[in-house]
Amino acid sequence: MYELFEHTADLGLRVRAADLAGLFRDAAHGLFAMIVEPPPAGSPVRRIPFELAGERYDFLLFDWLNELLYVFDSQRMLLGRFAVTIDGFRLQASAEGFPLDAGPYRLLHEVKAITYHGLRVERTGDGWLAEVIVDI
Repeated sequence: MYELFEHTADLGLRVRAADLAGLFRDAAHGLFAMIVEPPPAGSPVRRIPFELAGERYDFLLFDWLNELLYVFDSQRMLLGRFAVTIDGFRLQASAEGFPLDAGPYRLLHEVKAITYHGLRVERTGDGWLAEVIVDI
């Protein structure tokens, strides 16, 4: 589950999930919910694999969201239907890609960058919590 929140001139994303894989998957959905509506649907044009490693979960989340933003910006490709596994500090994932110009999409925000400001990933009593601020 994710929610967006206002942050000065930026936009925040707060995610709660029972496990790390769900946290990273929901963060990806949340990122694209900031960018466009409705969520990508229909037949994807391809599946895009991702492999990342880090030393901390917050930095791994930062890298993951940056990779997704890079694909969106460089290929004008909306991503959805994320599959994520996390083993230690290694992330393996895939996303289905949908061309931005092929659907009834409305751009909401231009996300310029993922920031380190306020970045956190922590275990809670009932799972995991993440917060990230994006520069819009």
